[in-house]
Amino acid sequence: MKTSVIAITFLVLLSGCQFSKSVNKDFLSGLLTKGDGISCEDAFITVNDEKINRNDFVYGETFVVNFSKIEGFNMENESVFPDMFLTVLNNAGDTMLYADDLYSDYPDGIKLDPLLLTSEVTAAAPMASGNEYKLFVNIIDKKGAGTFSAEYLFKVVPNDKIVNESTNVEFDEIYLYSAEQERVIVDNKVKKDETTYFVFEGLTGFTEVGGMVFPGLSLKGTDKGGKQIFNFEDLFADYTETGLTVEDFNKRVLSNFSLSGTELLNPLRCEILIWDKKGDAKIKSYTDLEVSQ
Repeated sequence: MKTSVIAITFLVLLSGCQFSKSVNKDFLSGLLTKGDGISCEDAFITVNDEKINRNDFVYGETFVVNFSKIEGFNMENESVFPDMFLTVLNNAGDTMLYADDLYSDYPDGIKLDPLLLTSEVTAAAPMASGNEYKLFVNIIDKKGAGTFSAEYLFKVVPNDKIVNESTNVEFDEIYLYSAEQERVIVDNKVKKDETTYFVFEGLTGFTEVGGMVFPGLSLKGTDKGGKQIFNFEDLFADYTETGLTVEDFNKRVLSNFSLSGTELLNPLRCEILIWDKKGDAKIKSYTDLEVSQ
């Protein structure tokens, strides 16, 4: 009889231990969460406020890790005091991104119920396309000992909507960028009144003469009906004799356009060609853009 009582007591204690500590993994996204004193009803990834199950992101794309209905924080004056720390490491263990005290703007705590905590990551430099990274999120209770953590393995990929053809040229990244929105364009949707950049980073293979390279750059846009919207034959014509420093050229080459007041039939085929005026190196990139007002 005494043995049975001991067994029952042990089971009750074990049950309580399991309640305060938890480990969960979303097998679709790979998001792994662990709680010790803090629990979360649902942890998930969103892009543009839509829940996703993938773990690959186009270079420049932003995703959010969400912790919904998170509980277990000590309460003071009907408020809770969470804090969050975020780290992204590459496969070598180097830190690509670190942010701490993400909820420091709430010195009086948070009264939101149910509580939703989020952290945002943009898959861009110093991260690079073609590589995998691991995200670590740690949540703590500023007024208690409870903790909650998440791990998420993800990959950064190039924009497959941009087609590249090259001869004797290598590069790190090629992407579109909106000056007004201050973000990389990953869906190939642009507005007429915004300045759109075609960006090349890490271009190498061009002939060097005295620390200089001598590139040419043409940019043209043609709509679905074959109408030529713009055509710049050589935007580097002023540098034909003087050239550009190798350092500046390798770091970043870009060209921009704006379509304000232009009538066109979607999609707009945008094509850029960069060639070596001292050799045979060249790269052509093109993509189709959906242009809206």
